[in-house]
Amino acid sequence: MFKNYFERVEQARQYLASHLPEVPEILLILGTGLSGVGERIEREVAIPYREIPSFPVSTVESHAGELVIGRFAGRKVAAFRGRFHYYEGYSTRELTLPLRVMSLLGARILIVSNAAGGLNLNFRPGDLMLIRDHINLIPDNPLRGPNREDWGPRFPDLSEAYSRRLRELFWQTARELGEEIQEGVYVAVPGPSLETPAETRFLRLIGADAVGMSTVPEVIVAVHAGMEVLGVSVIANVNDPDHFKPILLEEVIAQAQAAEARLTRLIEGFIEKL
Repeated sequence: MFKNYFERVEQARQYLASHLPEVPEILLILGTGLSGVGERIEREVAIPYREIPSFPVSTVESHAGELVIGRFAGRKVAAFRGRFHYYEGYSTRELTLPLRVMSLLGARILIVSNAAGGLNLNFRPGDLMLIRDHINLIPDNPLRGPNREDWGPRFPDLSEAYSRRLRELFWQTARELGEEIQEGVYVAVPGPSLETPAETRFLRLIGADAVGMSTVPEVIVAVHAGMEVLGVSVIANVNDPDHFKPILLEEVIAQAQAAEARLTRLIEGFIEKL
C-alpha cells in the first residue's frame, strides 16, 4: 500500500516537472467559496486535477478542481483551486498527495485558506481569523506508516506549525491596509455532518476558536516537508451552543464569497512583502 503511494507521488511529480515552466516557491490552497482568488492570478499554466496522474479529484461543487501556475502580487505562485477532504472518502495521505508533490518540486511557503464555523463568541460572520495553532480531531494522520527520511523527519515538531514570521507579516499587512482581523485556534473534524450543540460546546471547552473539515492534514505534511505555513479562516457563521441555530451550507459559501475581496487584498499585500 505505502510502496504504491510513493510510486504515485513520483508519477505525479514527474508529470508536473515536465509540464510546469518553473515551480513557484509560494503555494496557495483555496478552500470553500474562496476559489475565485485564483482568478486574480496571471495564468501561465492551468491543469485540471483529472489530467494529473495519481491526483485525487475534488467532489465538492464549490471547488474548481485545477492547479494554476502564474504571477500574483508580482511573485510566481501556484494555486490549488479546490482541495480534498477526509469526508469525501480519501485517507489523509491521499488528500495531501498534491501538496507532497509540490513540496518535492520545491515549493517552500504554503498559504492555506478555508471557511470555518466560529466557536469564539467574540467573532462575527465574515471575520478573517489568522490561524495561530490547530487541534486535529480527524482520526487519521498523513504521516502514519513508513517514513521517507528524504521527505522529512519521522517525528516532525509542530510547536510552531504556523510560522510566527509569516503571522507577524500578515498582521503588519492588515494594519497597513486598515483591515481588522482575528487570531485563534482552528480545530479539524472529520465531517461531513455539522456539529451538534453539545459538540460545539465541547470544541469550545478544548480551546478551539473555529471549526472546519480541512487544512490540518495539509499543514502537517507541509511542516514535515520543511515548508513555512500561513493559515487563514473565513468565519462563515458563529453558533452559541446555548442558543443554537441551524447551519446551512449555502450560507457558509455565501459568507466565504463575501469575504473573498478582503482576503484577496490581504494575501496580495502579504505576498508583496515576502
